[in-house]
Amino acid sequence: MVKWFWQRREPGRRLQLRSRDELGEALRVDFAQLAPDVDTFLGQAAYLQLGYFETLSELIALTPELAQKESLSRAAGAALTKHEALVAIIRERGGDPTAVMLPFREPLDAFRRSTHGVRPQETMLSVHITAGMLDDFYLALSSSYGETGRRVARALLADDDREAIVDIISTTIADDPQWAWLLALWGRRLVGDTLLIARAALRPLTLESADEATVEPVFTQLLAAHSRRMDAMGLAA
Repeated sequence: MVKWFWQRREPGRRLQLRSRDELGEALRVDFAQLAPDVDTFLGQAAYLQLGYFETLSELIALTPELAQKESLSRAAGAALTKHEALVAIIRERGGDPTAVMLPFREPLDAFRRSTHGVRPQETMLSVHITAGMLDDFYLALSSSYGETGRRVARALLADDDREAIVDIISTTIADDPQWAWLLALWGRRLVGDTLLIARAALRPLTLESADEATVEPVFTQLLAAHSRRMDAMGLAA
């Protein structure tokens, strides 16, 4: 029986997730044998960004403070900009964005519901953590699609304006330290669901050992980046 990367540690080729300022370095990641077809890649990536825009828009309505509304609106606008850039790529390839995204509406809406917190602060953390992890994953995956992938990578590298969310969460914790425990617990819960979404984006339903050796370093770095995001907010990953 094949074990997942968190159950074993074997030496393998180290694949690096791209740095936010090193586009060329990320494109050496080779997912060619595991990557889905380009329409699946584009449809999933575009619908994810639309979902983040929708969630952030809901948070704006739930947030009473004007300064926080304005901060969240910038993050929502950034997600919408990424979505529109991905939709433009789909159209330029001759596709219908609605048709390309539609197959992923149900599973990605279910993912969004499962990561929607009871409290607005939990949902803010959900957006920051899951969008960060999945943006990184799709950036790594983008190297499989030539010029289309490079255009997707540039779209995903656009400023996400989610630092405002970090500021809101940090202020919440500073005002009431009990939030640190609650949000740390919530952040840990998000990881499993997010990794399942990333895994589902890959083409084979069952990975062979050699495939896992390709995926393992990337997923390991997703977790490392997640830990850094949590640390930046004073939360234990």
